[in-house]
Amino acid sequence: MNTNSYKQNRAIIIWLFVGVGMIIVQVLLGGITRLTGSGLSITEWKPIMGALPPMNERAWQEAFDKYQQIAQYKLVNEHFTLQDFKSIFFWEWLHRNWARLIGIVFFIPFVIFIVKKKISREMINPMIILFLLGGLQGAIGWIMVQSGLNETDISVSHIRLSIHFIAALVLLVYTFWFALKLSVPVKEILPQPGLRNLNNWILILLTIQLIYGGFMAGLDAALAAATWPDINGMMVPRMSGGEGFLNSITHNLMAIHFIHRGLAYVLTILIALWFWKVAATPENSLLHRTRLLPLLIVLLQVFLGVVTVLNSKSQIPLYYALLHQFVGMLLLMVMTWTRFLVKK
Repeated sequence: MNTNSYKQNRAIIIWLFVGVGMIIVQVLLGGITRLTGSGLSITEWKPIMGALPPMNERAWQEAFDKYQQIAQYKLVNEHFTLQDFKSIFFWEWLHRNWARLIGIVFFIPFVIFIVKKKISREMINPMIILFLLGGLQGAIGWIMVQSGLNETDISVSHIRLSIHFIAALVLLVYTFWFALKLSVPVKEILPQPGLRNLNNWILILLTIQLIYGGFMAGLDAALAAATWPDINGMMVPRMSGGEGFLNSITHNLMAIHFIHRGLAYVLTILIALWFWKVAATPENSLLHRTRLLPLLIVLLQVFLGVVTVLNSKSQIPLYYALLHQFVGMLLLMVMTWTRFLVKK
């Protein structure tokens, strides 16, 4: 990308980065709905009419009556008053409406850019993929919610929750990469195959780590072992109850704790190694000048993980957990950015 193309695409670049910011907010709102148990409060899927909340007390009572038919109310929230219901309804309603707003923010400028002929031919396919990923994410979200609207489950499956979470991160990374292609000068791209391979491995392990972060959130696993550096007094806890390896690593709380914590340590070591290797790159390069950033972020992420676990006594602390989730997304984005700077 040269200076002239940057000026030509400036509006599109800003549009994409605004989208990145909005997706980050949406993921955090998803975290709030999970931690507050709000995700099943709206039992219907109305893409257009659902943008409005109940407009009078009768409508509120009807919505509450529908919520009272599912297991989450009967087995967990039977003590809820209408006012309690309104509080959890708000977070799910905001989560869904922020998604609608993202769709509007992406679609309307896209049409304007098409009319003004600001979108070049090579941008068309990435734009189509972007919209398809957004639509897929909405569909996954509703399928996930619908699976929990029954008389047996008090929450959605942590597997489905993680799929929803990772799909959102795929959309985030794709939008971010698209924006980088239009905004980062070509002169900042370094031919570093060794760093590229290491960066790839870090991103693969980070993706697995984020999946396990979804498992931790979906199962409220932090409550099962609110200790550190040990896991309930053990460095290597009992991780199987005879349920099989695959089931153990996806459902056993101690196994999920052990894997999530272990991956954090491995990622920290690999990013420290990456930092050391980047020191050999040209000092005037963007990659060299900002090489400390990934290391600082991963150390902050580990610290927030420890603080969240240690404070998960009777319930998971909302603010610590959200900060942990936010910094996790920052780490994913900065490692995507460093991968872009060493792309072929």
